[in-house]
Amino acid sequence: MKRFTFMALLMSFMLIVSACSSKTGTDDKDSGKNTDDKGTEEEVIIDIFQFKVEIAEDLEALTKEYTKLHPNVKFNVQTVGGGADYGAALKTQFASGNEPDIFNNGGFAEAQTWLEKLEDLSDQPWVEHVYENAKAPMTVDGKIYGQPLNLEGYGFIYNKDLFKQAGIEGTPKTIDELKAAAKKLQDAGITPFSVGYGEWWVLGIHLANIPFAQQADPDAFIKGLSDGSESIVGNKVFEEWMDLLDVTIEYGNKNPLTTDYNTQVTQFAAGETAMMQQGNWTHNMIMEINPEINIGFLPIPVNNDADAMDKLAVGVPNNWVVNKNSADKEAAKDFLNWMVMSDIGQKYIVENFKFIPAFDNIKADGLGAMADDILKYSSENKTLSWNWFKYPDGVANEFGAAMQAYIGGQKTREEMLQSFQDSWDNLKK
Repeated sequence: MKRFTFMALLMSFMLIVSACSSKTGTDDKDSGKNTDDKGTEEEVIIDIFQFKVEIAEDLEALTKEYTKLHPNVKFNVQTVGGGADYGAALKTQFASGNEPDIFNNGGFAEAQTWLEKLEDLSDQPWVEHVYENAKAPMTVDGKIYGQPLNLEGYGFIYNKDLFKQAGIEGTPKTIDELKAAAKKLQDAGITPFSVGYGEWWVLGIHLANIPFAQQADPDAFIKGLSDGSESIVGNKVFEEWMDLLDVTIEYGNKNPLTTDYNTQVTQFAAGETAMMQQGNWTHNMIMEINPEINIGFLPIPVNNDADAMDKLAVGVPNNWVVNKNSADKEAAKDFLNWMVMSDIGQKYIVENFKFIPAFDNIKADGLGAMADDILKYSSENKTLSWNWFKYPDGVANEFGAAMQAYIGGQKTREEMLQSFQDSWDNLKK
């Protein structure tokens, strides 16, 4: 059940607004357009259920800026991310009847799964400013059902000063070059990798995406897995990728399965490790710990084909969507439009969230070295696709669990890849 603040209840009592009541589910929620006899707009509470822990505080601050302009609109922002399973938590919200007004959706298969809950946003003013490639995840039958949060990229973030200290010249682009760099770092007394393998998503989402993205045709390969014409077991790229996983374990910090996201990023930012597999979403946290750190991106190579390996994984990490059953959906849509069209919203997106905008009307200056590398790789068309939203629902979670079992010694290489195949076969529709 949604909660009113004491002040809201007091105002409601004083104005004798009998229509105001606590909001349960989506059946009796105020529309935000109704007024009482005196023409005073009733209070609207917009529930936002989102996963990006990195922007949680700034997002709440942004909603307060909107409330200054629309005093009758308040927000309840709930963040479930980091080590938590956002997808499972979102399903729980809906199952409980406490459906959010705005939430996140990854697009592609996930958009299809949630389609009956999604408001068509095709007519919104911001749509004309979205980069074409950023529209794809949430476009279904020519209609757009989500607003992209931003563009993001990931690879191995590396400490340039520690590389120089270890005598590493140039940047490794192949698996052999990466292994050689890791050995030089270790010989210099520097832990090469900070591996946060206590987080299933670091493994099952981001790292497991690499062998999919490195297929000759990722979409055809994914389709083939579902119709039985392709197999993870025996696939050359997946077998090569296992060598990469082994390198990170061999040259990583101790106790990788108990190293969570915060520990991983903190180790790296503090200069205790030279590399970590993460993306530009870590920028704020890194800079808060060590604003003078000198960093950049390396690709995640699985073999020695330098041209094929010298790529970063770049995509739309997620999208804002509106619950089409929400009685407050017009207010929710207005907030999303204001966020990307107003000067205040744009400032927050770039300066506070540190997002690389997915919109041509927002300038992207001063976002740091990682953003610069992502834009450089993108401009040179040296990017890998993001594919996990195309998987059967639940597969990425099981990939992560199988990889953790391998890292912990409970599965062999062959058993891990067979687990991947079994998960896909069991969960495909």
